[in-house]
Amino acid sequence: MVSERATRVKPSPTLAMDTKAKEMKSQGIDVISFGVGEPDFDTPDNIKEAAIKAIRDGHTKYTPVGGIPQLKDAIAEKLRKDNGLSYEKEEIIVSCGAKHSLYNIAQALLSPGDEVVIPSPYWVSYPAQVLLNDATPVFVKTREEDGFMLNPDELREHITERTKAIILNYPSNPTGLGYDRSTLEAIADVAVKSNICIISDEIYEKLLYDGTEHISIASLSEEVRACTIVVNGLSKSHAMTGWRIGYAAGPEDVVKAMTKIQSQSTSNPTSIAQWAAVEALKGPQDFISIMVREFDIRRRFLVEALNNIEGIRCGLPTGAFYVFPKVSEIFGRGYKGRIIEDSSALALYFLEEAGVALVPGSAFGAEGYIRISYATSMENIRKAVERIGEAIEKLS
Repeated sequence: MVSERATRVKPSPTLAMDTKAKEMKSQGIDVISFGVGEPDFDTPDNIKEAAIKAIRDGHTKYTPVGGIPQLKDAIAEKLRKDNGLSYEKEEIIVSCGAKHSLYNIAQALLSPGDEVVIPSPYWVSYPAQVLLNDATPVFVKTREEDGFMLNPDELREHITERTKAIILNYPSNPTGLGYDRSTLEAIADVAVKSNICIISDEIYEKLLYDGTEHISIASLSEEVRACTIVVNGLSKSHAMTGWRIGYAAGPEDVVKAMTKIQSQSTSNPTSIAQWAAVEALKGPQDFISIMVREFDIRRRFLVEALNNIEGIRCGLPTGAFYVFPKVSEIFGRGYKGRIIEDSSALALYFLEEAGVALVPGSAFGAEGYIRISYATSMENIRKAVERIGEAIEKLS
């Protein structure tokens, strides 16, 4: 009875792994989750208090579909101050998380037969959202030795008359790596000359290490800004995953179309969460640096520990809270009749034999790798790495 469209996509592999891990935990099995990309920090108290005040002040009704003016103003100021970008309210839309913003973009931009260029490894929802909107994802493989950055020449080779957009995500989920200015300029030049849209997912921009600078591609020039839609949100930077507030800024006609679509799907994002988001953007930002310092400690420990395990090779990410180690040397080994043939089999082996939940690289279009989120305590990281090492030692 379901539609053909519904059969095109599979459930999110990251959420599926998290669900399985939680099921095992409910059965009394000790499982450490390296799966879901969710900060383990609590939402700051000032943001919570803003939400409570919003309830007490009666801000519990419908709001404008695209977000309250106060939040749009706060977003515009954030983009100006942090990214050197100038947007009017009419060029900004607030949605129910950055994922919702991205889906609205796909709905507003794509028609049957359109193509969207997606560098791989990619976040699992990009291809699914393209497919759900009757378009075709076109994958361009990137290489670890290039920092998993899209090669502009290879981008050019994959552009056809049907290409509508390219999706960039930096710092990246799953690699934790970003783009330097020169590469962004070269990609932007290809996009502008090819008359395609740039969808720039910058949700992890605040989570950077080692002095890494985030450059929004839209800030490179007015010409680039005119063809770019910037996507961001508060889930990662302010530990507000459950509040579901994301936003997009871009050409007014696209934002208007997104708002019209949102009016017929979800209406406005939660009013209370919007007022909390105003405080998140305008209030103290000290919390972010505290969180980043702790993530940095975990990042360094985890990379060193993984590189001490035979068969695993892990580079040092420059952002987000993921590592993306290469594990293909382990393939072909076995334990108790089970042969580890690929990253999915390895992830299942770690879950069932070691009680460690992580996500196979195949879910991100990068076989031979696994994604590990270090958005969990150092105690959990230490125990999980020890379990992974012990599980690998069992393989022969």
